Amino acid sequence: MLEDAPMTAPDALAALMIAVSASDERISTPELVKMSTAINHLPIFADYDAERLPRMSQMVFDLLEQEDGLEALFGLIRDALPERLYETAYALSCDVAAADGTIVGSEARMLEEIRDELNLDRLHAAAIERGARARHMTL
Repeated sequence: MLEDAPMTAPDALAALMIAVSASDERISTPELVKMSTAINHLPIFADYDAERLPRMSQMVFDLLEQEDGLEALFGLIRDALPERLYETAYALSCDVAAADGTIVGSEARMLEEIRDELNLDRLHAAAIERGARARHMTL
């Protein structure tokens, strides 16, 4: 994983955003901008060392190439992330998925996996999804 420190809660949030973006095998510019904006402006990332991002990205890419890598990634995320931040994690994931204007099959499946892995209430998840859609509507 990371050679110099265990995964932190902000690392876990960043890793989840990267995983959602990479789930359709392409990371679009709007998705990159969304992740960058979140990391640079949201209070949850206030003390985050952005120098960790390349290593987090590589870890996510390496895990996604392995047969049980997604399960391993979710295990690391659950270990690093307090339960009170599960909805935050899902909201960030939805925003990244919606950033390029489309949530196609693999991204939708990834969001479903995240909902299940984080054991989110279906009604709360639907509200988070609707908020992401509303924020990313175009004319």
